Amino acid sequence: MSISVTSEENAERSRPAPEFSFLTNHGKTLLLIAHDPRIRMRDIAGLLNITERRTQRIVADLDKAGYVEREREGRRNVYTVSTHLPLGLPTQRDTDIGSLLAILPAPSGSP
Repeated sequence: MSISVTSEENAERSRPAPEFSFLTNHGKTLLLIAHDPRIRMRDIAGLLNITERRTQRIVADLDKAGYVEREREGRRNVYTVSTHLPLGLPTQRDTDIGSLLAILPAPSGSP
């Protein structure tokens, strides 16, 4: 049994990425931290194509809101994500961070 791909499906796969993102940089940063609790600010900034200073502000916002906790381990920070907190979606206030993490796979090559 073979599965054939139509030319319409091929065209959809070859489309360029849209100019917008469904997640904010705060959401993306939270996901990166959740998948690698020892990730460096420099690495987050590089992956999101933002400055390290902006990354520091985002992580500080997440920390202040209680979504992440930072613990110093030598010269690095190790983060813990509070998965029980709500996402703050306008229509689904009871959806928590853990639900989002459960449906989004870790990037390839991450622990």
